[in-house]
Amino acid sequence: MITTLDRTLIALDNALRTLSGAVGASRETPGEKSKAPAGPAERRHVAGLMRVDHAGEVCAQALYAGQSLMARDEAVRLALDHAGAEERDHLAWCAERLRELDSRPSVLSPFWYAGSFALGLVSGAAGDRWSMGFLVETERQVEKHIDGHLDRLPEGDDRSRAILEQMRADEVGHANTGESLGAAELPAPVKGAMRLMAKVMTETAYRF
Repeated sequence: MITTLDRTLIALDNALRTLSGAVGASRETPGEKSKAPAGPAERRHVAGLMRVDHAGEVCAQALYAGQSLMARDEAVRLALDHAGAEERDHLAWCAERLRELDSRPSVLSPFWYAGSFALGLVSGAAGDRWSMGFLVETERQVEKHIDGHLDRLPEGDDRSRAILEQMRADEVGHANTGESLGAAELPAPVKGAMRLMAKVMTETAYRF
């Protein structure tokens, strides 16, 4: 039987792996391996987009780890753990694409992780319905965010597009699972605060 201490150690291990980059994907990276876009401006732009996506996956790892630690219902915990495993694939895919673009993840990753883990603990402590509501709203916002990145990718960058499209499909699945587990509708001010925090993260991670 897994104890609270065991889950705490698992969460700590997840943090170390996420922030050190020692995360492997269980699924093959979508799309054929391709060269970076030809022009330096395009390379910087795509790298900025993928750095934002990588930062988002760092946040997802932390958020779901915190929520899983506080979950009461085993079905909710299993759903969070499953979502976290797929988000680890996303994290590894984004890191691989950044290497292909001769770029790097956000230098603020520890900050993104710490803040998101705290949010996960708070939303999880509020109860499973609120935790699932937070998951659903997070994934719906991420879905829109990815749509925007798909629109901003240069033509011909099929590798980045394939990665983002698979990520989007997974995020939709996570939100649907959260709804099936009785997610509560978050108040409008909470949704607005989440959008504001996401905006700060995306604009900062694009550059740093």
